[in-house]
Amino acid sequence: MLTSVSDAFAADLRARLPAAAFKGDTARYAETPRGGATGQVGLVVAPGSTEEVAEVVRAAGAAGVPVIPYGGGTGLVTGQIAPEGPAPLILSLERMTAVRAVYPAENVLVAEAGAILADVQAAAEEAERLFPLSLAAEGSARIGGLLGTNAGGVNVLRYGNARELCLGLEAVLPDGSVWHGLKRLRKDNTGYDLKGLLVGSEGTLGVITAASLRLFPRPAAEGTAVMAVPDPEAALALLALVNEKAGATVSAFELISGTGPRFLAETMPEVRLPFAEPPDWMVLIDLGVGAGQDPGELLEGIFAEAFERDLVTDGLVAQSEQQRAEFWHMRESIPEANKRIGAISSHDISIPLSRIPDFVRRGPEVLAALGDYRINCFGHLGDGNLHYNCFPMPGESRDDRLDEKAAVQREVHDLVDEFDGSISAEHGIGRLKAADLQRYGDPAKLAAMRAIKDALDPQGIMNPGAVLPLR
Repeated sequence: MLTSVSDAFAADLRARLPAAAFKGDTARYAETPRGGATGQVGLVVAPGSTEEVAEVVRAAGAAGVPVIPYGGGTGLVTGQIAPEGPAPLILSLERMTAVRAVYPAENVLVAEAGAILADVQAAAEEAERLFPLSLAAEGSARIGGLLGTNAGGVNVLRYGNARELCLGLEAVLPDGSVWHGLKRLRKDNTGYDLKGLLVGSEGTLGVITAASLRLFPRPAAEGTAVMAVPDPEAALALLALVNEKAGATVSAFELISGTGPRFLAETMPEVRLPFAEPPDWMVLIDLGVGAGQDPGELLEGIFAEAFERDLVTDGLVAQSEQQRAEFWHMRESIPEANKRIGAISSHDISIPLSRIPDFVRRGPEVLAALGDYRINCFGHLGDGNLHYNCFPMPGESRDDRLDEKAAVQREVHDLVDEFDGSISAEHGIGRLKAADLQRYGDPAKLAAMRAIKDALDPQGIMNPGAVLPLR
């Protein structure tokens, strides 16, 4: 039986930890980036070391107090807050920010879980290396949370998700023991992959305190292009052409519907758009090449062949670093424009690549039974991850149609399931999608997940209600 943080429990922790570990202003730990949900906060503790994390977890286990590991608070599926149940202990990693070591010859960096992604990227750059995980929240997202949710971002096509970028972990398990798994090995066939299990577990199986991360050589030159395509089918054919011509140099291939730039023009007119009249569909292509290669020439050649094959109707190849930054700023500003418009329902999904055009065609058809919507479909076409978000029509308010949210989500997720896709591509499950996981998940997998949870966390103190529903 779990219990709320009590005065006696708080006093006990204060006797064990330094004063710097306790946070006075706790309001921000109860919020989510998109709003709409507020969590309970019994106490916020920010340990300064792995041993202090272990001390906190041991104390919580003895008292039966739920623990929610907290990174940068940027999660979008309410995994970092608990709206219901006993008031939890929020265990923030914000004081554990050190980059412990960089090994350029090994292409490895060791960072604590509270290190901000942008700072890890900068540390890699100082060593003339690249840490390729890149996403809109990189100025505030922390390594522990990114690993806990197996974050994706724009470079998955070339470098993989967070799980593929992690070589080893240090973590505190639910019984308070410390797993010293910070190995820097590419090959380690010594039993179960505990690292792979903890990455993506969203704090339900333990607290990640540090990680060994893969680095890569920095590309000698980078190039970016925006190309207008007639439809998603042409975009998919263009992706095949780009992979054929550019191979492993392709870092990103983003699909953008015309709704996104139109939202930007409406809410953020300061963002420069590549086309005066946004096409219905466009793609953003990013290359990182080796010495002696010219990414601009490569992209221009791809455009010429694609134009001959009627795969593109217009295009721009960045002629300067500033123009390249403008292209990416446009893409990265779309989520903020979405927020300002106000979505009825947002979906982070993945679909088998060859079936994406059919899915995009079917989506409006199934939603039409519920009403008229503006759909902003965009995302990482190169790895099959789409952000499929539904908005009210012009002149209508999101608040006027929030009662449709559950029905819209059900229609979209049912369609995703029909297409053999995933209802969570890169944001995780959290609490927001825990019921959906039960509805669409494979029964054998769900049973195995529950068995693992019960074995490692028999008291159920670690982020209860996230990923797997309470019982």
